[in-house]
Amino acid sequence: MKRVVVGLSGGVDSSVAAHLLLEQGYEVIGMFMKNWHDESVTISDECPWIDDSNDALLVADKLGIPFQVIDLSKEYKERIVNYMFSEYEKGRTPNPDVLCNREIKFDVFMKAAMELGANYVATGHYCQKREGEQGGFDLISGTDNSKDQSYFLCQITQNQLSKVLFPIGHLEKIEVRNIARKEGLVTADKKDSQGLCFVGKIKLPEFLQQQLKTKEGDIIEIPEDHIQFKKYQGLNVDSVNIEQLAAPFNYSPTDGNKVTRHNGAHFYTIGQRKGLHVGGRPEPSFVIAIDTIKNLVYTGQTKMHPGLNRYALKLQKSSINWINQEYDVNEESYMIRIRYRQILQEGILIKKKGEWYILFENMQSAISPGQFAAWYKDDVLIGSGVIEH
Repeated sequence: MKRVVVGLSGGVDSSVAAHLLLEQGYEVIGMFMKNWHDESVTISDECPWIDDSNDALLVADKLGIPFQVIDLSKEYKERIVNYMFSEYEKGRTPNPDVLCNREIKFDVFMKAAMELGANYVATGHYCQKREGEQGGFDLISGTDNSKDQSYFLCQITQNQLSKVLFPIGHLEKIEVRNIARKEGLVTADKKDSQGLCFVGKIKLPEFLQQQLKTKEGDIIEIPEDHIQFKKYQGLNVDSVNIEQLAAPFNYSPTDGNKVTRHNGAHFYTIGQRKGLHVGGRPEPSFVIAIDTIKNLVYTGQTKMHPGLNRYALKLQKSSINWINQEYDVNEESYMIRIRYRQILQEGILIKKKGEWYILFENMQSAISPGQFAAWYKDDVLIGSGVIEH
């Protein structure tokens, strides 16, 4: 009988994951990760950890499995929260959920599970794994397309994947809830938590102001006719200067008009519309660039502003992660996602002079430095990297 430690979060997905593992004959241990103490920046009643911990305990009691709480708040602050502060300070938009999986769930948590003699850890993620055709394991999209969470696991390693089970990845969400109701689990009708990994929804400005100070600066609007779309003819690697096509536009205050003030460039993200307080414009305004050195925010009107849309991006080469090394192939066509829930986009992964780029078939809006680009072949998540620009 193999031993599995399930990350019981207090939600329906991990609850059903534990139940299914018991049905399959595993020895199951439930473990709740406590990663957050500061409730001053969480939105009331959105994933309070005490309630979640109590629900996880009730599920463990119902299933008759051992249960314990592990405090990972120190590691979470060092690896996730400090990373978030650092990225926002640089004018970048981090994705803490991706790092939480790589650094917390499948690293610190996994090591704690292995110390309990576990053969595997299991989570309630909507994704799957299988043995690769050339060896190793492949990470597969979840069957429920509306809940697929493979993107959030795009940075995990082959070693981590080899020790993970995803018991509900083959199910639709409605099936998971029906199983929970049939088994009388207290989490059956509990709504899904949203927001920051293991924290819930947060008041982002208050959260960032814990460490990043307010600093007034100008919002500069760049006229649409000031810049031109960078164009190319189809997905033809040989006919394009990828460095130039992926390069962001550089702006200065003299390129546009001052329209209002802001409280700190590091509080904004590319593509942001809400919170700009830019009134009286003919069309909606969006953030098209952030300069945290000079504390300037640049905006443009309409979603089709050329400063907001590009055909290519550059990746941080140190962040490139091939989940299964057997697929380490560039200058090949992939289906690509540059943010969670985005419809997969056709593109080519290019390595040139030691640098990595993605060239898209269709123009992409609001390419945000700090986010992750993940590339797929059919339903297999092949690899990922952090967007540099």
